[in-house]
Amino acid sequence: MNAINGQEILLNVLSPRELWEETGRWAEMKEIFYAFRDARDKELALSPTHEEQLTSIVRQKIHSYKDLPQYLYQIQTKFRNEPRAKSGLLRGREFLMKDLYSFNTDETELNKFYEEVQKAYFKVFERLGLEVKLVEASGGPFGKEYSHEFQVLAASGEDTIFYCDKCDFAQNQEISKVKEGDKCPKCDGQVIKANGIEVGNIFKLGTKYSKSMGAFYTDEKGQQKDIVMGSYGIGITRVLAAIVEVGHDDYGMIWPESIAPYQVVLIDLAGDKGEAVYNELTKKGIEVLYDDRDVPAGVKFSDADLLGIPYRLVISEKTGDQIEIKKRTEKESHLDNIDNIVKNLGQ
Repeated sequence: MNAINGQEILLNVLSPRELWEETGRWAEMKEIFYAFRDARDKELALSPTHEEQLTSIVRQKIHSYKDLPQYLYQIQTKFRNEPRAKSGLLRGREFLMKDLYSFNTDETELNKFYEEVQKAYFKVFERLGLEVKLVEASGGPFGKEYSHEFQVLAASGEDTIFYCDKCDFAQNQEISKVKEGDKCPKCDGQVIKANGIEVGNIFKLGTKYSKSMGAFYTDEKGQQKDIVMGSYGIGITRVLAAIVEVGHDDYGMIWPESIAPYQVVLIDLAGDKGEAVYNELTKKGIEVLYDDRDVPAGVKFSDADLLGIPYRLVISEKTGDQIEIKKRTEKESHLDNIDNIVKNLGQ
């Protein structure tokens, strides 16, 4: 987000009813609101999204075309009273989201940034080890004008999508007029039906919020114009769940090295070398989960596989002055010295 000129902020979790009334969404979204009255009888909601709150701030701070564009993002907890909350982190009522909001002078500028966000999102998901499809979709209550979803193909996915086996055509079932086996509308490929997990979405909001909330700017000619907006989200907790859904085997999870909570899990079966090796690794900047429990070796090995840490290091009488190293995605292990291990893990 920083690479595409985003500026990080943090907005309030609590949001007053009057902001939502300005756009008419207090009534529209009442089914997913966690709304209540405080001790002063003021109506509030736990924010399921932040378009109104941020537009309210922007209308007070942006007055001229010289103040635009602005790209503001946050990593914030959201609350939605999901009627279908299930499957752990795939659909929860409280979840972590990265949401970005763009404020532009016109549609041309918005369209350009929209393309930049698409590229940035593909880069994010590639780094996470996720293969995603950009899927046309309806925006629902968050942006009916325009929407694309980033979907990970998975049998456990709640969404149904149709995509081409040759080109980039892909649509959510909610808006699609094609069916499985049809010829692709864009090429001579065939349409395939699949389940997907939505891990991100992007919306062209246009002037829906700026017009209803009075967020405008003065252009070069002194004319007053509505700010043109966009909204872009990545569901962080759902991304974690999606990675586990598509990246596991019979033994447990497999975390990509880019986001694994630790680089290595260290198991000492010799009983007297683990502490020194742990200290040496951490001193070199290697993130280590040190399993020093008094349990059988088999339990430690199976738990290491279950947790999905990228590398397993084992010290035993058999390894001597070396360390047994095994990658989580490989069956075979090999012996190496600590200097080479540190060098290779640091690459």
